[in-house]
Amino acid sequence: MNGVVVLCQRELVRFLRQPTRLVGSLAQPLLFWLFMGSGFSFSFNAFSTEITYLQYFYPGIVLMLLLFAAIFSTITLIEDRTAGFLQGVLVAPISRLSMVLGKLLGGTFIALIQACIFLFFAPFAGIELALGRAINLLFLFFLVGLGFTGLGFIIAWVVDSTAGYHAIMSVVLIPLWLLSGALFPPEDSAAWLHWVIAFNPVSYGMTAIRYAFYEPLSSLAVNPDFLFALLIALIWTTCTTVGSVLIVSRRPGG
Repeated sequence: MNGVVVLCQRELVRFLRQPTRLVGSLAQPLLFWLFMGSGFSFSFNAFSTEITYLQYFYPGIVLMLLLFAAIFSTITLIEDRTAGFLQGVLVAPISRLSMVLGKLLGGTFIALIQACIFLFFAPFAGIELALGRAINLLFLFFLVGLGFTGLGFIIAWVVDSTAGYHAIMSVVLIPLWLLSGALFPPEDSAAWLHWVIAFNPVSYGMTAIRYAFYEPLSSLAVNPDFLFALLIALIWTTCTTVGSVLIVSRRPGG
């Protein structure tokens, strides 16, 4: 556990010592939400006329923030490998599991901090946040953020350069967000696109977060769509976490 705590603390300290990273990671989703939400507000009708596009798009922007936080926290794995720090951790008297958990928890807590800050903009989207709803959202943010961080860890472990990581990010990670229902309702999309969204594991995390924003806790407990989305999100996060441990435990051949 000492290794987990130290590595997690290192990620948080490095993040807090880079204020431009915090400002950039919050400013970009905020600008996306304001510009795109205002631009599509008069031509978009989601679910009912009572929900504006700014309100619909807000949970999708929170998911985008969690994704970007995972990207920037796992890309440091490549930097640690280049600087020699990763090699030092691998030969240290700690288990590979401790190294992976420390890195994943550090990235997840960074995503959680940014998501909590962004929650202060919820009233501007017409979303009221009671204490119970906020606690439920924090749990979902941690779950989805851990899944994103685990996926980013796996990619960063097998990629040798930051340029290659950015290329994969543009081809894989960003489309996962775009095809999660963050920008438009899946049921209003084309038939083939609807099937793509259905097989996208990120879309279930998006569904769970969206229901948690809109519905009270009492209705979530009996909502089959929310419970199914929560189950898939839990399975996906478990797979990425276990995959991170397995890929680190595997020794290269040759």
